[in-house]
Amino acid sequence: MHVYILFAHPSKMSFNREVLDAFTRGLREAGHTYEIGDLYEMGFKSEMDAEQYHREIGLDPNAPVPYDVAKEQEKIDRADALAFIYPVWWSDCPAKLKGWFDRVLTYGYAYYYDEDEQRQTRIAIEKAVVICSAGHTVEHLEEIGIAESMRRVMLNDRLLGVGVREAKMVILGGMMPQDHSFREDNLKKAYNLGRNL
Repeated sequence: MHVYILFAHPSKMSFNREVLDAFTRGLREAGHTYEIGDLYEMGFKSEMDAEQYHREIGLDPNAPVPYDVAKEQEKIDRADALAFIYPVWWSDCPAKLKGWFDRVLTYGYAYYYDEDEQRQTRIAIEKAVVICSAGHTVEHLEEIGIAESMRRVMLNDRLLGVGVREAKMVILGGMMPQDHSFREDNLKKAYNLGRNL
């Protein structure tokens, strides 16, 4: 299986970088191949400009997309699976990754309407895994309802709604600064997610 990994963290020395390393080690040991899209390293432009906005509302499925968007769509097309690794900031992914969804899941690619006005997609991804680190524990995020809201948006709207057949989210919680209580368990989870993909 070939996996396109979207990585969204600005620091080269972060827990999320360790998560990426553990996950890819698991993928390699399982015999999978992968490609990493490090959005910060790539300098991916997360803001949709007026030109792309007008392209989207024009509802022309064949209208050309920006070059960087086309390159990302090609990476998705090469993949059998997607993975997303990022920190939870204000109950969601970093703006850089949110902008990736805004710009890459274009009309005519992620969704369009056929002659019978039925919603269609050109994306054919077998599975996706979302791995996000959070300062709060998973139990706390479940208790206050944030975990469920994160799953609904990321899985139901951004992935399952556009051609991903199976998707799950794993929250690596308890990652408060200076507290390493959950670190090793969370890295083991990340490795196993890659190994058992």
